[in-house]
Parts: sequence; structure tokens; C-alpha cells
Amino acid sequence: MAEAFAWGVLSASSLVLGGAIALRFRLPLRTIGLVMAFGAGVLISAVAFNLVEEAFTKGAGHTPVVLGMFAGCLVFFGGDLLIDRAGGGKRKSARGSGDSPLAIVLGTVLDGIPESLVVGLTIFESGKVGAAYLVAVFISDIAESLSSSAGLIASGWRASRILLLWTMIALVAGVSSLAGYSLFDGVSTNVVGFVLAFAGGAILTMLADTMMPEAFEHGGKLAGVVTTLGFVVALLIDQLA
Repeated sequence: MAEAFAWGVLSASSLVLGGAIALRFRLPLRTIGLVMAFGAGVLISAVAFNLVEEAFTKGAGHTPVVLGMFAGCLVFFGGDLLIDRAGGGKRKSARGSGDSPLAIVLGTVLDGIPESLVVGLTIFESGKVGAAYLVAVFISDIAESLSSSAGLIASGWRASRILLLWTMIALVAGVSSLAGYSLFDGVSTNVVGFVLAFAGGAILTMLADTMMPEAFEHGGKLAGVVTTLGFVVALLIDQLA
């Protein structure tokens, strides 16, 4: 159990790293947009090969996977809508916004829980963390943190406050990973497949709603090329792992 918590924290520790980079270097918006595009491509690959394909491999069949995808999509959509209304709609904006701090925290936690849940679930299922998926989450979290931290800096947040935010969320990721490890003991392959697909649906919805619009707004046309690059890099890591 301690291992699941530790891997969950490690996977999200790149949020702190991204925040530190944003505080140390004033990166151009175009650079941040392209980094986000790369992270989006990495996560799309992770959803395709480490979540949805794995859900089918578990023998779950089409129905649990399809239902899981739409359930994850709808839960994220509903939670994101509530957080938008509370003032956290631009939590990944690199331009800064006067968003509510609590809404930013809740929104970022909502983004990260599906990713962390799967880290713990894969440890439970196979006895070890999926290296390719872990790398995908780590890379994509750097991209998210760079953009969000740049926006928080522009909104006047202090450095200590920003780093504390990311540290807290990394700890929440550890708890989510622990939940993924401990809550599915003895469940059927249908349930495992549903959970993997649920995470995939939530992550895809998050990408379309937050990361990719920001990536294309700041990165321009080149964002499409960099997204593809991120997808291919993650695919190669998956094949070599």
C-alpha cells in the first residue's frame, strides 16, 4: 500500500517541478503552448494504449469499456462545469485570470484523480507500476503545471503559495493511487475494465476542454505537429517498456 502511495506522489511530483520551472524562468506563451501540446499527445497515447486497450485486454468486453468511457466523460464534464462556475475555469491559462484559489485547487485535483487512480490500480493488477503510463502522466503534468503556474504568477500569486498548491495536489494524487490499489481487491474484470475506461473518458474530456485549447491558442499551428510528436514518443516508450 505504501508503494502505491509513493508511486502516486512520484507521478504527480512533476507538478511541483513544472511550478518551479515557471517560477525560475519566464517562458514565452508560445513555448508553454507547445509544451502543453506535447503533454496532450502523450496523454492521448496513454489513454489509447494504457487505458482503453488494457481495459479490453482484461477481458471486460465492449459494454463495460464503452459505459466506463462515457461515465468518466460525464462525471468530469459535470464536475468541471461546477468548478467553472466557482471561478476555476481558466486554471490552465498561462495568461492569468483572477480565479478563485479554492476552485483552482479543486479543478486541478479533478484533472489529476483519474490519472492517479490508474497508477494504483495497475500496481494492484500486475504487482508493478506501468512504466509507460507513469512517464506519460509525469510528462503531461509538467506541461499542465507550467501553464497553470504562469497564469498564477500573472495573477499575483506568491512563489511559496504556488509550490504549496502543487505539493498538496501531489499528496492527493498519492491518496488517489492508494485508493486505486486498495479498493478493487476481489472485483471482476468487468469492474477493472470499467474503471480503466472511466479514467480514459475523464482524461480525454479534460484534454479537449482545457489542455488542447490552451495549447493551440498559444502554440499556433505547430501545436498539431508537437501533439503528434508527444503521441509517438509515448507510443515508443510503451513498446520499449
